Amino acid sequence: MEKIYEKYQQSSCVCTDSRNLVPECLFVCLKGANFDGNQFAADVLEQGAKYVITENPELRDNPRAVVVDDALETLQQLANYHRRQLKMPVIGITGTNGKTTTKELINAVLSTTYKTTCTKGNLNNHIGVPLTLLSIKPTDEMAIVEMGANHVGEIDALCKIAEPTFGLITNIGVAHIEGFGSKENIIKTKKALYQHVIANNGTLFVNETDTILREGLTYDKVVFYGKDAENQIVSMNPYLTIRIGEETAETHLTGSYNIWNFLGAAAIGRYFHIADSVIAKALGDYVPSNHRSQVNRIGSNVIISDYYNANLTSMTAALKNLAQLEHPHKVAILGDMRELGDLSVEAHTEIFQLIENLGIEAYFVGTEFAKVTSENVFANVDEANTHFAAHPIENAMILVKGSNSIHLNKLTSILGE
Repeated sequence: MEKIYEKYQQSSCVCTDSRNLVPECLFVCLKGANFDGNQFAADVLEQGAKYVITENPELRDNPRAVVVDDALETLQQLANYHRRQLKMPVIGITGTNGKTTTKELINAVLSTTYKTTCTKGNLNNHIGVPLTLLSIKPTDEMAIVEMGANHVGEIDALCKIAEPTFGLITNIGVAHIEGFGSKENIIKTKKALYQHVIANNGTLFVNETDTILREGLTYDKVVFYGKDAENQIVSMNPYLTIRIGEETAETHLTGSYNIWNFLGAAAIGRYFHIADSVIAKALGDYVPSNHRSQVNRIGSNVIISDYYNANLTSMTAALKNLAQLEHPHKVAILGDMRELGDLSVEAHTEIFQLIENLGIEAYFVGTEFAKVTSENVFANVDEANTHFAAHPIENAMILVKGSNSIHLNKLTSILGE
């Protein structure tokens, strides 16, 4: 690994996509269900890569190629080797909902005082975590690494690569249960982050009001937050205005559920000696750009864009938040929640009943919602666009939420071009 690490140090960065090749990079040839990067190993060298890690034996005599048995495993080992050279805090973030937003807020706070590297977007899997670690520069002072999972044991595997010294789990709910098999397996998988931080004698940041996160936690290096969360919300029409100590932050996020994300970021900021005034300004300045709790005015409507992902927990929270907001005409356009397995019909029924109880005008997109209602339901986004083009919604506050695979981002009749 030392020789490969030397090549990494001599390279500008690490790349895995030949379509976005960076000159002088170390290119790692990965394989997927529908592609094999090893086919382009020689090409990327010609196109400007400095070195290539490949499983292609034909390049064994090329001095700029490192031929290995498993390129993905080599990428992960290289990332862990690099991680072990770093002496900075590595903050691991996971959870069912809110982990990307929380990661972004933590980075917004810490970057006011420290030079940080954090996960880009939601590149939080077995490839994204190694790439995040390998993007850390010697001049960086802190790293925030988001970790996602949809199968048993994945957080444990990612922690073995990242070796976090600090950790925060946003929450644990029912998501991707089709891959986990049970909620108990989800809890066990997510809490692997706690186990690794404890093994590294690190510090945990824990929502004091979350009984699942606190259960069985006897470790003494824990910073609790969120005890008085509801009283930290000043207003939400539709943006959240919150208190951080004696300071006030007017944020650019909607949703009372986001208070936990703000308070988690504030707790980490305080731990690293950042003043409340600086924390409040950083939280207020943060503007989301990832369709998570975003608010935009489009035409005569106020649009709450929250359609990057959806599960029972997050959709329930989003609907309850919509019900709390002040507006004379509120509408929900909801796409199917995916990867719920045998719980899908039950979960979609629960959401439908919640909407009836809240008295919110609602429209549905997807085959799962079609199993529980025949009213205002469309098979796909194209059908929804046709309907709303003929019957436009005007002067309304509209929540748009659903799983990413439903493609609500293409709901142009509501969201515009």
